[in-house]
Amino acid sequence: MKHVTLGHTPDADDAFMFYGIASGNVDSPYFQIEHVIEDIEKLNKRAIAHELDITAVSAHAYAFIKNYVILSSGGSFGINYGPVVISKKNIELSDLPKCKIGIPGKMTSANLLLNLAVGKFDGVEMIFSEIPKYVLSGVIDAGLIIHEAQISFGNEFHRILDLGQWWHHITNGMPVPLGINVISNRNLSTKEIIDFDELFRSSIKYGLEHLDDALDYAMRFGRGNSKSLIEKFVKMYVNDLTISMGEEGKNSILTLLQKAKSNNIISYDEILLVDSNSQKIQKY
Repeated sequence: MKHVTLGHTPDADDAFMFYGIASGNVDSPYFQIEHVIEDIEKLNKRAIAHELDITAVSAHAYAFIKNYVILSSGGSFGINYGPVVISKKNIELSDLPKCKIGIPGKMTSANLLLNLAVGKFDGVEMIFSEIPKYVLSGVIDAGLIIHEAQISFGNEFHRILDLGQWWHHITNGMPVPLGINVISNRNLSTKEIIDFDELFRSSIKYGLEHLDDALDYAMRFGRGNSKSLIEKFVKMYVNDLTISMGEEGKNSILTLLQKAKSNNIISYDEILLVDSNSQKIQKY
């Protein structure tokens, strides 16, 4: 049995996906799993340092990491919705590049999407949960919000830009890729990578089949939000593409990274993805 380190965030959708494995209801004769729970930007940095065998990362961060393969299971895709830019006053979209905007991390997919949408801007890295507070206090002009805050911010804010809707429009309906899970092809063989992808897919399916129990588990990481809000958020980001991204999810990831590369925001040599149909690792 192989010992592997598995990094994921304390966010409700991640916790929900891993409930089957974490609860012991979905297990494998091949892996002994050590769970490592960190904020997404910390996981991005740990992936760059190649400290974890398997980890959740931002789709944006994949451009900065080496020797990892994107799993076909476990992706978080927004379907005509995604990270939102909010402000205390109604700012014109064309004025956003002049604004000081709170961001949840430079390597987050939300930050990449905003960069693609408006060009360069003055981004200030902050803990994502504190961004609305700093918008209200006037420390920043606008905030880029992710996670449950996307659906729970109050009437005191103006919605300036929904990046999921923006992406949906410019790509003729593609889902927006936000979070992905990657696995080391330095530390694990191709067979082990395929085996873990299947294990993770089984965990996601188990959570969906045991919704109440999985939501109760996710609530432990719910940051004080109500179960109804957590359920709404989970159902937004744990969908059919999470079980297996297929061609639709794969093409959205490739499109995001290719657009960023052509705009000289990132560079990368290759993209490696697990193809669940062929049971192979594909290179792009």
